[in-house]
Amino acid sequence: MHTTSTTLLARVRELGDADAWGRFVRVYSPLLYSWARQMGLRHEDAVDLVQDVFAVLVQKLPTFDYDTHGRFRGWLWTVTRRRWVERRRRARLPLDPARDPAELPDADDPPDTGVGVEEAEFRAHLLRNVLPTLRGNFHASTWQAFWKHVVEGRPAAAVAAEEGVSVAAVYKAKLRVTAHLSRELGDLLNR
Repeated sequence: MHTTSTTLLARVRELGDADAWGRFVRVYSPLLYSWARQMGLRHEDAVDLVQDVFAVLVQKLPTFDYDTHGRFRGWLWTVTRRRWVERRRRARLPLDPARDPAELPDADDPPDTGVGVEEAEFRAHLLRNVLPTLRGNFHASTWQAFWKHVVEGRPAAAVAAEEGVSVAAVYKAKLRVTAHLSRELGDLLNR
């Protein structure tokens, strides 16, 4: 399953698309922060690392060529790990200007936890944090029917009875919202 939005990546390649960058940051910040914490960083240091990674991404994404068979998050993990290693190495630089930095030991490798982040965990993050930001794009009854049927996994007939609408209206709400989400988030949410 692909969990990277090719549409969103295409939009962030255009550095002037502030909406796309805002969405990109909302989607990927929690993942980067989680990786940083798994590397053993304190909250403040984890936040700094996330900012460092986004600074690198601003430079690299305009020329990044996404291979739909590859793993964007694998590449993102590599960028994050390299920034972590570089930060560790800089922290060990000698205060003695006579000491050669090449004599310093390499930074310890971070635990290899990043690439193993489960798809289900990432999808859960999207459901909890990204989907609710799009709620205002829909009539309240449409959103409620979609949420109860798709996100909560309740039967369409039960949702229809509870919301006082037809079963067809529940399916129509699902279709409307998922079509919009597909346009906005690409394949992040494809089922």
